[in-house]
Amino acid sequence: MTNEEVKNKISALIGEAEFVEENTPFLQVVVPAEKVKALLHTLNSDDDTAFDYLFCQTCIDLPEYFDMVYHLTSTNYRHDIVVKARITDKENPIVATVSDIWKTAEFHEREIYDLFGINFEGHPDLRRIFLDDDWEGFPLRKDYVDEINIVEL
Repeated sequence: MTNEEVKNKISALIGEAEFVEENTPFLQVVVPAEKVKALLHTLNSDDDTAFDYLFCQTCIDLPEYFDMVYHLTSTNYRHDIVVKARITDKENPIVATVSDIWKTAEFHEREIYDLFGINFEGHPDLRRIFLDDDWEGFPLRKDYVDEINIVEL
């Protein structure tokens, strides 16, 4: 499928999908967090798209919201996409897990939970992966304060 065909398919599934028109090698789309799981499942299971490989998952902390970022590729068709799920609740950020679609997401999501505090609904083993269980706060959030090292932006 061409990027335009993928855009049309996504637009038909999610009317409020916003496509990022930047000079980038990847097609980029932003969708509400509550709709990302259904979209990602379709992109993975649809024979026309077959995005069977989640090669990166991360989070971006922005002033008004978090963006959960999924980098996908199709090993069959050799096309790529970046899907961003907009999480508007900064006090209690939640998004559905995709670990049941791509097994590698289990560890990506644990890392994001540990460092950003994003809760992944339905994750089979959501616990800290790098920091101690009694660690206070989430060090990759922009509002994190480190009193010991006094790192300020």
